[in-house]
This record gives sequence, C-alpha cells and structure tokens, in this order.
Amino acid sequence: MQTDVLLKIAGIGLLVTIIAQVLTRAGREDMAMLTTVAGLVMVLLTVVTLVGELLTKVTTIFNLS
Repeated sequence: MQTDVLLKIAGIGLLVTIIAQVLTRAGREDMAMLTTVAGLVMVLLTVVTLVGELLTKVTTIFNLS
C-alpha cells in the first residue's frame, strides 16, 4: 500500500476532527456535522479512485478486456 495515500487519509481525518471539535465547542453542531460529512466524502473519493486503479490493474494482468 502506498504510504502517501495513508498519510493523506490520516491527515484529512485529523483535520476534520480538529475542525469539528472547534465548531462543536463554539455551538455550531450543524457546521461540525457538515464538516464531518465533507471529510468522509473526500476519503471515500480517494478510496474509490484507488479501487478503480486496482480494477484496471487486475483487468490488465489477466487480459480481461
């Protein structure tokens, strides 16, 4: 697994957690929830991209196309 992808996902998680905690303490729970959802979407897009690359490599290796 690529370490840069893991660090990117961990960085997004850390940043989202800090921002959500600050917003929650400021009484903006709705914005904290939107921040959490936005972080989740960013991570999911990263994972979907990786899965797409994996499927491309598998089809290339086994000459499925």
